[in-house]
Parts: sequence; C-alpha cells; structure tokens
Amino acid sequence: MALTIPLPRVPAEHVPAEHVPAEHSAPVAPSAPWGSWYEHVLGWAVAGGPPVQLVTGVRFDVLELPADAGTAVLRRRVATGPVAVMGRRMRFLVAPGGAEELAGLLDWLEWGGVALDLTALGTDGRITAPVPPGYPAGPDAEGVPRGAAVWLRPPEPGCEASLPALPGTGQGLGPVTGDGADLVRLVAAAATECHRARLRRRTPQPLAFS
Repeated sequence: MALTIPLPRVPAEHVPAEHVPAEHSAPVAPSAPWGSWYEHVLGWAVAGGPPVQLVTGVRFDVLELPADAGTAVLRRRVATGPVAVMGRRMRFLVAPGGAEELAGLLDWLEWGGVALDLTALGTDGRITAPVPPGYPAGPDAEGVPRGAAVWLRPPEPGCEASLPALPGTGQGLGPVTGDGADLVRLVAAAATECHRARLRRRTPQPLAFS
C-alpha cells in the first residue's frame, strides 16, 4: 500500500527566547577567523562568538542526534545534505521548515512518544560553525579549539538546492517516491538508528576475560 506524505505545516514565525538553548543565543558581530567564509562564499547568516555560530531557519534547519546513531545513518543509502559533528552530537542540515515538520513526521512514522534523543533546530536557532573545508582542524591548529565542530560532509555553494525536504504545495503529495521524500526517509532512518543506539547503550556488555 502506497504511503502518503503528510502535508507540510506552516513554519513557526518565532521561537520564544526561553526555548532557545544556551548555545543558540542572540546574534552579535562575527569574530571567528573563518566567519567570512560562511558569509561571503556560502551566503549564510552568521552570529558572533567566539566561537562563530550559524543561524538556522534561514538557509537551512538542523536535525541533531547522538553521534553513534548519526554514524549509522551515514552508512545507510539515504540522501543527506551537509553533515557536521561536534563532540557526541551529529547535525544533519535539512531544508528550512524541516524542524517544524519533525514532530509530525515522527508521529506519522509511528515513533511519536518514543524517547529518541532526536531534535531539530529551526527559526531563531544557532549551531556552532564547523571548521570550513581546507582549514586545519587538529587540536594543535592555530585558533581552533579542541573539540571544535567539523564537517563530515561539507557544504558547497548552492547546496540548499539539495537539502532533504518535503514536497511543497503544488508539487504533489502522493506516494512516497522521488526526491520529495528525502526528509521522510532521513527522519525514518534517524529515528530507527537513535532507537537502536539507545538500546545498545542500555544492554549490559559481556565481561572480557584474559
């Protein structure tokens, strides 16, 4: 039986400040050495620092999940946009409005109410800007702090055209086929791998004997 993609919801106009994590504070003047790369090469909105931050909800939204679950998603044959990692969290860039779709998609995919540790950032959100491609990113690199965010799949100019999204109004909302279902497939894969990773963490590991 063909699945029908749920109707896209209207993106929220504003997220109250008290709902924005501490990392995602109000924008100030850019100060990181590579902030201009995001502004002038990619044309992305940049918020100050250090560390410099990227504004979500304008050119892209972000799906965020544990790094072990994200690694498993990357092994799957599912379309993604740029992907970054910072510490134990992995971030998948999706089309603007994707963050507002997450809860509805999880319900539609029958993951609603399950603790997945899968979240999204959209309007008024911020993420720490990963080290741009070509910049030294090791712990001894000048101006790069230990544990800095880095790209696993770096962005390129114009990458917004290939970000996972739901089909918009007038593009058809029929069976799940073609590129329009990319966000559905990505969320389905992310939810599955988050659940599997959570189960692995809760399962006692056998003792090793020498």
